[in-house]
Amino acid sequence: MSKSNPRTKLYGRRSGYRAIVVDNGSTDGSADIARGYDALVVHEAQRGFGAAVHRGLLTATAPVVAFCDADASMDPGDLPLVAGPVLAGEHDLVLGRRRTTSRGAWPAHARFANWALARLMRRATGLPLHDLGPMRAAGRKPLLALGLRDRRSGYPLEMVLAARREGWSILEVDTPYSARVGQSKVTGTIKGTITAIRDMSQLLAEHKKDAARGRTERVRP
Repeated sequence: MSKSNPRTKLYGRRSGYRAIVVDNGSTDGSADIARGYDALVVHEAQRGFGAAVHRGLLTATAPVVAFCDADASMDPGDLPLVAGPVLAGEHDLVLGRRRTTSRGAWPAHARFANWALARLMRRATGLPLHDLGPMRAAGRKPLLALGLRDRRSGYPLEMVLAARREGWSILEVDTPYSARVGQSKVTGTIKGTITAIRDMSQLLAEHKKDAARGRTERVRP
């Protein structure tokens, strides 16, 4: 977990949102900062983005859960943009397409990686998606039923692929995206970005094999 967003206070219990912050190895004191803003802080021993996100999902109790990075790049006040259509029963999974609010908010190498992966994701799902959607929302129980296994950078993509396979209604909406506080281990370095690309490319390859296997089984006499 990176430095917590002071705006976390905006989505406390009074506004109908409970903040759950997952700490899976931070050393910058951000867990204490999050507690100071009344967030529920839980710890995850396993490293990896997916491990942290899944721990948050397991900890949540609300029927609808929303995810966003706690690095000031996203404003928790924008969570209704993704949670609203799910709460209204209009869609099963809503992804936030990042729209930068300032120059340089999204590093060039990370933007390119997202563009390339989104292009592959469109091919795999047939959906008009343009972003991996780090801000997103879905029903808690349906998410758990997907049985997601990736605990690294591929977790968000696996969620989309599994949801598509189950016939979920998936929507993409625009969400503001600002410069983050601190350096990301994933998009903040070229090495981290390459690791994320490798994880997600492997998932896409597996998805393609599963789809081909399914087509073969359907036409088998």
